[in-house]
Amino acid sequence: MMELKAPPIVAIATPAGRGAVGIVRVSGRAIAPLVRALCGRDLAPRQATYLPFLDGDGAAIDQGLALYFPAPHSYTGEDVLELQAHGGPVVMQLLLARCLQAAQSLDAQTQQVVLPGLRLAQPGEFTQRAYLNDKLDLAQAEAVSDLIDASTEAAARGASRSLQGAFSAQVQTLLQALIRLRVLVESTLDFPEEEVDFLQQADAQGQLQTLRAQVTEVLAQTRQGALLRDGMQVVIAGQPNAGKSSLLNALAGMELAIVTPVAGTTRDVVAQTIQIEGVPLHVLDTAGLRDTDDVVERMGIDRAWREIEQADAIVFVRDLTRQSDAAHVAADAALQARMPAHAHWIDVWNKADASQVTDAGDSGVRVSAKTGEGLNALRQALLAAAGWQQAAGEGLYSARQRHVQALREVAEHLAAADAQLQAGAMLLDLLAEELRQAQQALGAITGEFSADDLLGEIFSTFCIGK
Repeated sequence: MMELKAPPIVAIATPAGRGAVGIVRVSGRAIAPLVRALCGRDLAPRQATYLPFLDGDGAAIDQGLALYFPAPHSYTGEDVLELQAHGGPVVMQLLLARCLQAAQSLDAQTQQVVLPGLRLAQPGEFTQRAYLNDKLDLAQAEAVSDLIDASTEAAARGASRSLQGAFSAQVQTLLQALIRLRVLVESTLDFPEEEVDFLQQADAQGQLQTLRAQVTEVLAQTRQGALLRDGMQVVIAGQPNAGKSSLLNALAGMELAIVTPVAGTTRDVVAQTIQIEGVPLHVLDTAGLRDTDDVVERMGIDRAWREIEQADAIVFVRDLTRQSDAAHVAADAALQARMPAHAHWIDVWNKADASQVTDAGDSGVRVSAKTGEGLNALRQALLAAAGWQQAAGEGLYSARQRHVQALREVAEHLAAADAQLQAGAMLLDLLAEELRQAQQALGAITGEFSADDLLGEIFSTFCIGK
C-alpha cells in the first residue's frame, strides 16, 4: 500500500495537440478545497457537472464538465478530479497552471493552503497509485498501457481481457494450488518420521503433476498473449532485384517501397507493421545483399545485416527466373550461410508469374508479389514461424515477455520439486524451497513479490496522465 503522505499530483490526461475535448486530472488526499477553488462550488460525487472553470480572479478560463470521485471509489483509490474542457493546448496549459496555482492559495473557508505539495505527475503515476492502492494488480496495470498501445484489434481485445482480470485470474488459480501444496509439504517438516507416508496419502505427487500441467497450459496461452502484444520482427532479405520491395508492398497492400528494375534501388531499411489474423508483424525491407563499391549502397547493406541479426524471422527471397544462373544460386547459398541460426527461416521463391520453373524444391513458399499468388501461404508460414495458434485467438489475453519468463521459472522449479518428490523426498527442505521459489516467481506476475526497480521500469513506459 502507498504511504499516506504521498503528494497530490496533476497532469493533462489527453495527448498533446488540438482536439475537441481535453482532460486535466488531479489525484490526492482531501482535494475538496481545490474543487471549490476551480469550480466555485462543491461537486456531487460521480456526477458530471457543467460549469465554468475559474481563474484566480474568479473569471472563467473555459466551460466544461467537472467530475469528482471521492476515495476510495476512484481510479487511483484517492480523491480524483477530472476537468473536461475544450482540447486546445493553450486551454489545457491554463487549466494545468491554474490547478498548481490554486493548490498553493488559501482556502476561503479554512484559511489554510488548499492542497499543499501538488506537483506534476510522472509517466504512469496515476496507474501506479491504482496498483499501490489495490485497485489493480500489476498484470492489470500493465494491461492499461497495452490497451493504449495496441496496434491491432485483436491486441486491443486481449489487453481489455487482461485489464478485466482474465490473466490475473489464471495466475491466482495457480497460486492457490501451489500454496495448498506448500502447506502440505511444509506441515510434514514437523513430523520427519512420517513425511513420506503423509505425502503419499495426500497424493502430493498427483497434485504436483496436475499443477505442472496447468502451468504448461497457462505458459502456452501467455506466449500467445505476448505475441499478440509485441508481434514479431520480420526481415525481408535476399539479393538485389529478387522482389523484396515488391513483396513488402504486396503484404502491406500499399506502395511503401520504391520498385524499379535497377539493382540496388533500396538503400535503407523500409519498415511497416502489418497484421495477420490480428497478430502484429513488424516487417522490414532491406537493401539487396551483394558486394558493391557504391558507398551509400554499402551503408544500406550494413544496416540490412544489423537488422537481420536482430530478426525473429527472416524471409529470404529468391528469384525463380534466375534459378538456372549458377552464379546467382551460389550467391544465394553464400548469403544463407551467413544468416543467424536463432531466427526462424522462410524460403520464398518469388516471380512465379514470370518463371517456367514449377517446382522450387520441397521447402519454401512459391509466390508472385506481382499477381498475389502464394501470399496467403506466406502469411500462414509467417504465423507458424511466430508460433501462433489460430484456435487460441478467441478469448486470449495480452501478456508480456516478463510474464513468459516468470512462468518458465515456475515450470523449472516445479520440475525440480517433482524430481525431489520422485526420489522419495528424503531432503524435504529442498522440496519445500523449490515450491517457495516457484510461488515467488508466480507472484511477481501480479505484483505480490515485486522489486521497486521493476515497478519503476514498468510505469515509466506509460504516457503522462495515465
